[in-house]
Amino acid sequence: MRRRDKLCIGMSVAPTWLAAEGWRRSDSGIEGLYSAGFAGRIAEAAEAAHLDFVFRPDASALPLAPLEQSFGFASLDPTLLLASMVERTSKIGLVTTISTSFTHPYNTARQLMSLHWMSGGRAGWNVVTALAGHENFGLTEMPPSPERYARAAEYVAAVQSLWKSFPADALLIDRESGRFADTGLIRPAAHHGLHFDIEGPLNLPAFPGPGIPIMQAGASEGGVALAGQIADMVFGQTLDKATALAASARLAAAAERSGRPRNAVRLLPGLSLYLGETREEARALFLATQARVGREDRIARVKRATGLDLTDWEDDTPVRAEDLPAEHVPPLPGQRAILQALIASETPSVRDLLARPEVLASVHWQIIGTISDATEIIADWFESGAIDGFVAVPGGSWACFERVLGELVPRLAAAGLFREAYSGDTLAHHLDA
Repeated sequence: MRRRDKLCIGMSVAPTWLAAEGWRRSDSGIEGLYSAGFAGRIAEAAEAAHLDFVFRPDASALPLAPLEQSFGFASLDPTLLLASMVERTSKIGLVTTISTSFTHPYNTARQLMSLHWMSGGRAGWNVVTALAGHENFGLTEMPPSPERYARAAEYVAAVQSLWKSFPADALLIDRESGRFADTGLIRPAAHHGLHFDIEGPLNLPAFPGPGIPIMQAGASEGGVALAGQIADMVFGQTLDKATALAASARLAAAAERSGRPRNAVRLLPGLSLYLGETREEARALFLATQARVGREDRIARVKRATGLDLTDWEDDTPVRAEDLPAEHVPPLPGQRAILQALIASETPSVRDLLARPEVLASVHWQIIGTISDATEIIADWFESGAIDGFVAVPGGSWACFERVLGELVPRLAAAGLFREAYSGDTLAHHLDA
Protein backbone atom coordinates (compact mmCIF):
# COMPACT_ATOMS: atom_id res chain seq x y z
CA MET A 1 0.00 0.00 0.00
CA ARG A 2 1.27 3.46 -0.87
CA ARG A 3 2.56 5.47 2.10
CA ARG A 4 1.69 8.90 0.69
CA ASP A 5 -0.91 10.47 -1.53
CA LYS A 6 1.52 11.71 -4.19
CA LEU A 7 4.97 10.88 -5.47
CA CYS A 8 7.90 13.06 -4.47
CA ILE A 9 10.10 13.65 -7.55
CA GLY A 10 13.49 15.31 -7.79
CA MET A 11 15.80 15.85 -10.75
CA SER A 12 19.54 15.31 -10.59
CA VAL A 13 21.47 18.37 -11.71
CA ALA A 14 24.43 16.08 -12.38
CA PRO A 15 23.75 15.64 -16.12
CA THR A 16 23.64 11.84 -16.21
CA TRP A 17 22.17 11.97 -19.71
CA LEU A 18 25.56 13.25 -20.86
CA ALA A 19 27.60 10.55 -19.11
CA ALA A 20 29.31 7.72 -21.00
CA GLU A 21 28.78 8.49 -24.72
CA GLY A 22 25.93 10.97 -24.24
CA TRP A 23 28.20 14.03 -24.19
CA ARG A 24 29.52 13.21 -27.66
CA ARG A 25 26.18 13.91 -29.34
CA SER A 26 26.18 17.11 -31.38
CA ASP A 27 23.25 18.51 -29.37
CA SER A 28 24.67 17.71 -25.92
CA GLY A 29 25.79 21.24 -25.02
CA ILE A 30 28.71 19.75 -23.08
CA GLU A 31 30.83 22.88 -23.65
CA GLY A 32 28.62 24.71 -21.14
CA LEU A 33 28.87 22.04 -18.45
CA TYR A 34 30.77 24.26 -16.02
CA SER A 35 28.52 27.27 -16.47
CA ALA A 36 25.63 28.46 -14.35
CA GLY A 37 23.42 28.57 -17.44
CA PHE A 38 23.70 24.85 -18.10
CA ALA A 39 22.35 23.90 -14.65
CA GLY A 40 19.90 26.81 -14.69
CA ARG A 41 18.27 25.42 -17.82
CA ILE A 42 17.79 22.10 -16.02
CA ALA A 43 16.24 23.81 -12.99
CA GLU A 44 13.86 25.90 -15.10
CA ALA A 45 12.63 22.82 -16.97
CA ALA A 46 12.21 20.87 -13.72
CA GLU A 47 10.21 23.72 -12.19
CA ALA A 48 7.97 23.90 -15.28
CA ALA A 49 7.16 20.22 -14.61
CA HIS A 50 6.37 21.08 -10.92
CA LEU A 51 9.06 18.82 -9.49
CA ASP A 52 9.75 18.92 -5.75
CA PHE A 53 13.44 19.74 -6.09
CA VAL A 54 16.62 19.69 -8.10
CA PHE A 55 19.55 17.95 -6.46
CA ARG A 56 23.31 18.04 -6.93
CA PRO A 57 25.29 15.08 -5.60
CA ASP A 58 28.97 15.68 -4.96
CA ALA A 59 32.35 14.09 -4.32
CA SER A 60 35.50 15.35 -2.62
CA ALA A 61 37.99 13.59 -4.90
CA LEU A 62 38.69 13.23 -8.62
CA PRO A 63 39.26 9.67 -9.89
CA LEU A 64 41.13 10.11 -13.15
CA ALA A 65 40.16 6.92 -14.98
CA PRO A 66 36.52 7.95 -15.70
CA LEU A 67 37.73 11.38 -16.85
CA GLU A 68 39.39 9.87 -19.90
CA GLN A 69 36.01 9.16 -21.51
CA SER A 70 33.47 11.35 -19.70
CA PHE A 71 33.25 14.12 -17.11
CA GLY A 72 33.28 11.69 -14.18
CA PHE A 73 33.28 13.48 -10.83
CA ALA A 74 34.49 16.87 -12.05
CA SER A 75 31.88 19.47 -11.11
CA LEU A 76 31.18 22.95 -9.83
CA ASP A 77 30.69 23.40 -6.10
CA PRO A 78 27.10 22.22 -5.49
CA THR A 79 26.05 24.96 -3.06
CA LEU A 80 27.36 27.76 -5.26
CA LEU A 81 25.73 26.10 -8.26
CA LEU A 82 22.33 25.93 -6.57
CA ALA A 83 22.66 29.52 -5.38
CA SER A 84 22.98 30.51 -9.04
CA MET A 85 19.48 29.07 -9.63
CA VAL A 86 17.77 31.28 -7.05
CA GLU A 87 16.93 34.06 -9.49
CA ARG A 88 16.02 31.68 -12.34
CA THR A 89 13.39 29.80 -10.31
CA SER A 90 10.77 30.64 -7.72
CA LYS A 91 9.25 27.45 -6.35
CA ILE A 92 11.38 24.35 -6.88
CA GLY A 93 13.52 23.07 -4.00
CA LEU A 94 17.31 23.39 -4.20
CA VAL A 95 19.07 20.45 -2.51
CA THR A 96 22.83 20.71 -2.15
CA THR A 97 25.35 18.16 -0.90
CA ILE A 98 27.80 18.91 1.93
CA SER A 99 30.05 16.31 3.54
CA THR A 100 30.19 16.04 7.32
CA SER A 101 33.68 14.47 7.15
CA PHE A 102 35.55 17.32 5.49
CA THR A 103 33.78 20.53 6.55
CA HIS A 104 32.82 22.40 9.73
CA PRO A 105 29.27 22.82 11.11
CA TYR A 106 29.50 26.61 11.49
CA ASN A 107 30.33 27.24 7.85
CA THR A 108 27.72 24.72 6.73
CA ALA A 109 25.01 26.21 8.94
CA ARG A 110 25.71 29.65 7.50
CA GLN A 111 25.87 28.50 3.87
CA LEU A 112 22.64 26.54 4.06
CA MET A 113 20.72 29.23 5.90
CA SER A 114 22.02 31.77 3.37
CA LEU A 115 20.68 29.61 0.52
CA HIS A 116 17.40 29.26 2.42
CA TRP A 117 17.01 33.03 2.79
CA MET A 118 18.07 33.73 -0.79
CA SER A 119 15.60 31.20 -2.20
CA GLY A 120 12.70 32.07 0.08
CA GLY A 121 12.69 28.75 1.95
CA ARG A 122 13.67 26.32 -0.78
CA ALA A 123 17.03 24.98 0.46
CA GLY A 124 17.66 21.34 1.26
CA TRP A 125 20.76 19.54 2.54
CA ASN A 126 22.00 16.14 1.38
CA VAL A 127 24.10 14.90 4.30
CA VAL A 128 26.96 12.61 3.23
CA THR A 129 29.95 11.23 5.11
CA ALA A 130 31.97 10.70 1.88
CA LEU A 131 33.67 7.51 0.74
CA ALA A 132 36.94 9.03 -0.49
CA GLY A 133 38.96 12.23 -0.53
CA HIS A 134 40.76 12.03 2.81
CA GLU A 135 44.09 12.87 1.17
CA ASN A 136 42.70 16.29 0.24
CA PHE A 137 41.99 17.19 3.87
CA GLY A 138 45.13 16.15 5.71
CA LEU A 139 43.98 12.64 6.64
CA THR A 140 46.09 9.52 6.10
CA GLU A 141 43.02 7.33 5.53
CA MET A 142 39.24 7.45 5.54
CA PRO A 143 37.83 7.03 9.05
CA PRO A 144 35.88 3.78 9.53
CA SER A 145 32.15 3.87 8.84
CA PRO A 146 30.98 3.89 12.50
CA GLU A 147 33.26 6.85 13.23
CA ARG A 148 32.06 8.76 10.17
CA TYR A 149 28.41 8.30 11.10
CA ALA A 150 28.98 9.23 14.75
CA ARG A 151 30.63 12.43 13.54
CA ALA A 152 27.77 13.02 11.08
CA ALA A 153 25.13 12.71 13.81
CA GLU A 154 26.96 15.23 15.99
CA TYR A 155 27.61 17.49 13.01
CA VAL A 156 23.90 17.71 12.11
CA ALA A 157 23.01 18.36 15.75
CA ALA A 158 25.55 21.18 15.86
CA VAL A 159 24.20 22.74 12.66
CA GLN A 160 20.65 22.60 13.99
CA SER A 161 21.75 24.17 17.28
CA LEU A 162 23.31 27.03 15.32
CA TRP A 163 20.12 27.53 13.31
CA LYS A 164 18.16 27.79 16.56
CA SER A 165 20.63 30.17 18.21
CA PHE A 166 19.41 33.22 16.26
CA PRO A 167 15.65 32.67 15.91
CA ALA A 168 13.61 34.51 13.31
CA ASP A 169 11.55 36.15 16.09
CA ALA A 170 14.65 38.00 17.26
CA LEU A 171 14.70 40.02 14.05
CA LEU A 172 12.52 43.08 14.76
CA ILE A 173 13.47 45.70 12.11
CA ASP A 174 11.37 48.25 14.01
CA ARG A 175 12.06 51.63 12.41
CA GLU A 176 9.92 53.58 14.86
CA SER A 177 11.66 52.35 17.98
CA GLY A 178 15.02 51.94 16.33
CA ARG A 179 15.39 48.35 17.45
CA PHE A 180 16.83 46.04 14.81
CA ALA A 181 16.84 42.85 16.90
CA ASP A 182 15.79 41.55 20.30
CA THR A 183 19.15 40.25 21.44
CA GLY A 184 17.57 38.70 24.49
CA LEU A 185 16.20 35.98 22.22
CA ILE A 186 19.60 35.17 20.74
CA ARG A 187 21.38 32.43 22.67
CA PRO A 188 24.71 30.64 22.30
CA ALA A 189 24.52 27.40 20.37
CA ALA A 190 26.76 25.99 23.12
CA HIS A 191 27.51 22.77 21.30
CA HIS A 192 30.29 20.85 23.08
CA GLY A 193 30.71 17.31 21.83
CA LEU A 194 33.32 14.73 20.95
CA HIS A 195 34.16 16.30 17.58
CA PHE A 196 33.13 19.95 17.84
CA ASP A 197 33.18 22.81 20.32
CA ILE A 198 31.02 25.64 18.99
CA GLU A 199 29.86 28.51 21.11
CA GLY A 200 27.82 30.48 18.60
CA PRO A 201 25.41 32.06 18.02
CA LEU A 202 25.24 31.92 14.23
CA ASN A 203 25.70 35.34 12.62
CA LEU A 204 22.57 34.93 10.51
CA PRO A 205 18.95 34.70 11.69
CA ALA A 206 16.85 31.67 10.92
CA PHE A 207 14.51 32.00 7.95
CA PRO A 208 10.98 32.96 9.18
CA GLY A 209 9.26 29.97 7.64
CA PRO A 210 9.65 26.21 7.25
CA GLY A 211 13.04 24.76 8.11
CA ILE A 212 15.59 23.11 5.84
CA PRO A 213 14.68 19.52 4.91
CA ILE A 214 17.46 16.96 5.14
CA MET A 215 18.34 14.23 2.68
CA GLN A 216 20.71 11.37 3.46
CA ALA A 217 22.27 8.81 1.16
CA GLY A 218 23.90 6.07 3.26
CA ALA A 219 22.57 2.49 2.98
CA SER A 220 24.82 0.88 5.60
CA GLU A 221 23.60 0.09 9.09
CA GLY A 222 25.01 3.40 10.30
CA GLY A 223 23.49 5.28 7.39
CA VAL A 224 20.02 3.86 7.96
CA ALA A 225 20.22 4.64 11.68
CA LEU A 226 21.26 8.23 10.94
CA ALA A 227 18.44 8.59 8.41
CA GLY A 228 15.96 7.42 11.03
CA GLN A 229 17.16 10.19 13.34
CA ILE A 230 17.48 13.17 11.00
CA ALA A 231 16.31 12.60 7.43
CA ASP A 232 13.21 13.70 5.58
CA MET A 233 14.38 11.93 2.42
CA VAL A 234 16.84 9.17 1.50
CA PHE A 235 18.53 9.06 -1.88
CA GLY A 236 18.75 5.29 -2.26
CA GLN A 237 20.16 2.61 -4.55
CA THR A 238 17.40 0.05 -5.11
CA LEU A 239 17.95 -1.99 -8.26
CA ASP A 240 14.79 -4.08 -7.88
CA LYS A 241 11.41 -3.85 -6.16
CA ALA A 242 12.28 -6.39 -3.45
CA THR A 243 15.32 -4.32 -2.45
CA ALA A 244 13.18 -1.18 -2.36
CA LEU A 245 10.55 -2.83 -0.15
CA ALA A 246 13.25 -4.01 2.25
CA ALA A 247 14.86 -0.56 2.29
CA SER A 248 11.52 1.12 3.03
CA ALA A 249 10.92 -1.28 5.91
CA ARG A 250 14.40 -0.62 7.34
CA LEU A 251 13.88 3.14 7.18
CA ALA A 252 10.45 2.89 8.81
CA ALA A 253 11.89 0.83 11.66
CA ALA A 254 14.81 3.24 12.09
CA ALA A 255 12.46 6.22 12.25
CA GLU A 256 10.30 4.45 14.81
CA ARG A 257 13.34 3.63 16.97
CA SER A 258 14.14 7.35 16.97
CA GLY A 259 10.67 8.25 18.18
CA ARG A 260 9.45 9.49 14.80
CA PRO A 261 6.47 8.31 12.69
CA ARG A 262 7.20 5.25 10.56
CA ASN A 263 6.61 7.21 7.36
CA ALA A 264 8.80 10.15 8.41
CA VAL A 265 11.57 9.26 5.95
CA ARG A 266 10.79 9.22 2.22
CA LEU A 267 12.67 6.64 0.16
CA LEU A 268 13.62 8.28 -3.14
CA PRO A 269 15.82 5.96 -5.18
CA GLY A 270 17.79 7.21 -8.12
CA LEU A 271 15.90 6.20 -11.26
CA SER A 272 17.95 5.80 -14.43
CA LEU A 273 15.58 6.39 -17.37
CA TYR A 274 16.23 5.59 -21.02
CA LEU A 275 12.96 6.43 -22.76
CA GLY A 276 11.94 6.16 -26.40
CA GLU A 277 8.86 6.09 -28.61
CA THR A 278 9.33 2.31 -28.71
CA ARG A 279 11.16 -0.17 -26.52
CA GLU A 280 13.54 -0.81 -29.40
CA GLU A 281 14.38 2.89 -29.60
CA ALA A 282 14.97 3.07 -25.84
CA ARG A 283 17.19 -0.02 -25.90
CA ALA A 284 19.17 1.37 -28.83
CA LEU A 285 19.72 4.64 -26.94
CA PHE A 286 20.95 2.72 -23.92
CA LEU A 287 23.32 0.49 -25.90
CA ALA A 288 24.68 3.44 -27.89
CA THR A 289 25.42 5.24 -24.63
CA GLN A 290 27.40 2.21 -23.38
CA ALA A 291 29.20 1.56 -26.69
CA ARG A 292 32.71 1.94 -25.27
CA VAL A 293 32.21 -0.47 -22.40
CA GLY A 294 34.46 -3.29 -23.56
CA ARG A 295 34.29 -7.04 -23.02
CA GLU A 296 36.77 -6.93 -20.14
CA ASP A 297 34.69 -4.36 -18.27
CA ARG A 298 31.49 -6.30 -18.89
CA ILE A 299 33.06 -9.49 -17.57
CA ALA A 300 34.22 -7.56 -14.50
CA ARG A 301 30.67 -6.31 -13.89
CA VAL A 302 29.25 -9.83 -14.06
CA LYS A 303 31.92 -11.06 -11.66
CA ARG A 304 31.33 -8.18 -9.25
CA ALA A 305 27.59 -8.83 -9.24
CA THR A 306 27.51 -12.64 -9.24
CA GLY A 307 30.99 -13.94 -8.45
CA LEU A 308 31.13 -15.74 -11.81
CA ASP A 309 34.34 -15.11 -13.80
CA LEU A 310 33.70 -15.49 -17.55
CA THR A 311 37.22 -14.52 -18.63
CA ASP A 312 38.08 -17.88 -20.19
CA TRP A 313 34.59 -18.79 -21.41
CA GLU A 314 33.82 -19.05 -25.13
CA ASP A 315 31.19 -16.66 -26.51
CA ASP A 316 28.76 -19.46 -27.44
CA THR A 317 28.89 -21.20 -24.04
CA PRO A 318 25.51 -21.12 -22.23
CA VAL A 319 25.44 -19.59 -18.75
CA ARG A 320 23.21 -21.48 -16.30
CA ALA A 321 21.92 -20.64 -12.84
CA GLU A 322 23.99 -23.44 -11.32
CA ASP A 323 27.15 -21.76 -12.60
CA LEU A 324 26.72 -18.86 -10.17
CA PRO A 325 28.78 -19.18 -6.95
CA ALA A 326 26.33 -19.54 -4.08
CA GLU A 327 28.65 -17.99 -1.50
CA HIS A 328 29.28 -14.71 -3.33
CA VAL A 329 28.23 -11.56 -1.47
CA PRO A 330 27.95 -8.68 -3.99
CA PRO A 331 28.21 -4.95 -3.21
CA LEU A 332 24.65 -4.52 -4.57
CA PRO A 333 22.49 -7.60 -3.83
CA GLY A 334 19.77 -6.30 -6.14
CA GLN A 335 22.08 -6.54 -9.15
CA ARG A 336 22.85 -10.19 -8.38
CA ALA A 337 19.13 -10.91 -8.07
CA ILE A 338 18.43 -9.30 -11.45
CA LEU A 339 21.17 -11.24 -13.26
CA GLN A 340 20.32 -14.46 -11.45
CA ALA A 341 16.69 -14.22 -12.57
CA LEU A 342 17.76 -13.43 -16.15
CA ILE A 343 20.16 -16.39 -16.32
CA ALA A 344 17.63 -18.78 -14.75
CA SER A 345 14.87 -17.84 -17.20
CA GLU A 346 16.86 -17.56 -20.45
CA THR A 347 20.16 -19.49 -20.09
CA PRO A 348 21.89 -16.92 -22.32
CA SER A 349 25.19 -17.49 -24.08
CA VAL A 350 28.18 -15.55 -22.81
CA ARG A 351 27.91 -13.30 -25.87
CA ASP A 352 24.22 -12.57 -25.24
CA LEU A 353 24.69 -12.08 -21.50
CA LEU A 354 27.46 -9.54 -21.99
CA ALA A 355 25.23 -7.60 -24.41
CA ARG A 356 22.32 -7.31 -21.98
CA PRO A 357 21.40 -3.94 -20.41
CA GLU A 358 21.23 -5.72 -17.05
CA VAL A 359 25.01 -6.23 -17.20
CA LEU A 360 25.58 -2.59 -18.10
CA ALA A 361 23.10 -1.42 -15.48
CA SER A 362 23.52 1.74 -13.47
CA VAL A 363 23.89 1.40 -9.71
CA HIS A 364 20.39 2.91 -9.65
CA TRP A 365 16.96 1.53 -10.42
CA GLN A 366 16.70 1.39 -14.18
CA ILE A 367 13.87 1.58 -16.71
CA ILE A 368 14.57 1.18 -20.43
CA GLY A 369 11.37 1.50 -22.42
CA THR A 370 8.45 3.70 -23.35
CA ILE A 371 6.61 6.35 -21.33
CA SER A 372 3.85 3.81 -20.73
CA ASP A 373 6.37 1.25 -19.46
CA ALA A 374 7.89 3.76 -17.05
CA THR A 375 4.50 4.97 -15.82
CA GLU A 376 3.31 1.44 -15.14
CA ILE A 377 6.47 0.39 -13.28
CA ILE A 378 6.68 3.56 -11.18
CA ALA A 379 2.98 3.28 -10.27
CA ASP A 380 3.45 -0.35 -9.23
CA TRP A 381 6.41 0.42 -6.98
CA PHE A 382 4.64 3.44 -5.46
CA GLU A 383 1.30 1.70 -4.88
CA SER A 384 3.04 -1.25 -3.21
CA GLY A 385 4.84 1.02 -0.74
CA ALA A 386 8.29 0.22 -2.11
CA ILE A 387 9.09 3.89 -2.77
CA ASP A 388 7.80 7.36 -1.92
CA GLY A 389 9.10 8.86 -5.14
CA PHE A 390 12.39 9.03 -7.00
CA VAL A 391 15.26 11.22 -8.14
CA ALA A 392 15.27 11.18 -11.94
CA VAL A 393 18.65 10.48 -13.54
CA PRO A 394 17.83 10.41 -17.27
CA GLY A 395 20.31 8.76 -19.61
CA GLY A 396 21.63 9.00 -23.12
CA SER A 397 20.58 12.38 -24.47
CA TRP A 398 18.98 15.77 -23.85
CA ALA A 399 15.94 14.36 -25.65
CA CYS A 400 15.57 11.73 -22.92
CA PHE A 401 15.86 14.42 -20.23
CA GLU A 402 13.15 16.43 -21.99
CA ARG A 403 10.98 13.34 -22.40
CA VAL A 404 11.12 12.68 -18.66
CA LEU A 405 9.86 16.18 -17.85
CA GLY A 406 7.62 16.76 -20.85
CA GLU A 407 5.96 13.35 -21.12
CA LEU A 408 6.59 11.04 -18.16
CA VAL A 409 5.89 13.51 -15.34
CA PRO A 410 2.65 14.79 -16.97
CA ARG A 411 1.54 11.18 -17.44
CA LEU A 412 2.12 10.50 -13.74
CA ALA A 413 0.17 13.66 -12.88
CA ALA A 414 -2.72 12.63 -15.14
CA ALA A 415 -2.81 9.27 -13.35
CA GLY A 416 -3.24 11.10 -10.02
CA LEU A 417 0.22 10.09 -8.81
CA PHE A 418 1.84 13.53 -8.93
CA ARG A 419 0.83 17.17 -8.60
CA GLU A 420 -0.49 19.09 -11.59
CA ALA A 421 0.63 22.43 -10.14
CA TYR A 422 2.48 23.80 -7.12
CA SER A 423 0.36 24.72 -4.10
CA GLY A 424 3.21 26.38 -2.20
CA ASP A 425 6.66 27.82 -2.70
CA THR A 426 8.94 26.14 -0.13
CA LEU A 427 10.58 22.72 -0.24
CA ALA A 428 9.05 21.72 3.09
CA HIS A 429 5.58 22.55 1.73
CA HIS A 430 6.17 20.43 -1.40
CA LEU A 431 7.21 17.46 0.76
CA ASP A 432 4.16 17.71 3.03
CA ALA A 433 1.55 18.64 0.42
